[in-house]
Amino acid sequence: MTSLFFSYSHKDEGLRDELEVHLAMLKREGVIDVWHDRKIPVGNEFDRSISDQLETADVILLLVSPDFLASSYCYDIEVRRAMERHEAGSARVVPVILRPCDWHGTPFAKLLAAPKDGKPVTKWADRDEAFLDVVRQIRAALDGRKPVPKKPPSSVPSPMRAIVRSSNLRLKKEFTEADEARFLDDAFDYIARFFENSLAELQDRNSGIETRFKMIDGHAFSALIYRNGKAVARGGLRNASGRRFMGGITFSTDDSAPENSCQESLMVEAGDQALFLTASFGAVFRGGSDAKKHMTMEGAAEYYWKLLIDPLQ
Repeated sequence: MTSLFFSYSHKDEGLRDELEVHLAMLKREGVIDVWHDRKIPVGNEFDRSISDQLETADVILLLVSPDFLASSYCYDIEVRRAMERHEAGSARVVPVILRPCDWHGTPFAKLLAAPKDGKPVTKWADRDEAFLDVVRQIRAALDGRKPVPKKPPSSVPSPMRAIVRSSNLRLKKEFTEADEARFLDDAFDYIARFFENSLAELQDRNSGIETRFKMIDGHAFSALIYRNGKAVARGGLRNASGRRFMGGITFSTDDSAPENSCQESLMVEAGDQALFLTASFGAVFRGGSDAKKHMTMEGAAEYYWKLLIDPLQ
């Protein structure tokens, strides 16, 4: 069985948990055994336990984020030793880019990062697809190497004295109405910036195209696209949080962003470890093909941008 070591910042614990869920089949197949510092038994020395596991792991996953790079322990100790073992051929290091950060100048930048093209997990429209891509790359890494035989560290207890317990200790997170309201506000602000920047870039790149972005108020904005002076696409988005009917973040082909009608509404839905946005009318308005079950903020922005730009494409 191949041992996997998670090197990560505790601020990314939720994302680490999601990745571990996606590794379930590899665990069930008996291919891997996963370890991270939350599995250190009570009473064991923290630094020694991590060092022992880092020295004996077959595959070391670097869960990369701004907090990971800012952590002296993760970067100066774990990354340094992981790369030494990788260079010696005694372990395989796989960088997993969780969140956007300046990782291209790091010692592990020369390695093939997951997900595909090093696109951060949180920037994928569907986070499950991102983690599935990570799992595929981990499988490929496992197929390409044989675990290096090694002796167990002296500090590891004998089997008769070892603390025996399940590794399945992850609990579903509970989210309050306040958490959901903050998430919706943050998502609306993100989508507004996304639309403003995308409209400006669309105009710069295409002759004869003019665009207009306008904040109607603190809860709504309009987006218009003109071709040779004629309006060819328009949309109004509104943050209707708190409303039971047509709540969430709504999209209308009326650029005034009316409060009483819309063609789509994205509502907040809680997953096991994170909050997402889901399309209310996607099955009707888009035939279900573009409406993802769980969307990140970027996924929601891309979904609504497609509704706006479809008439031009």
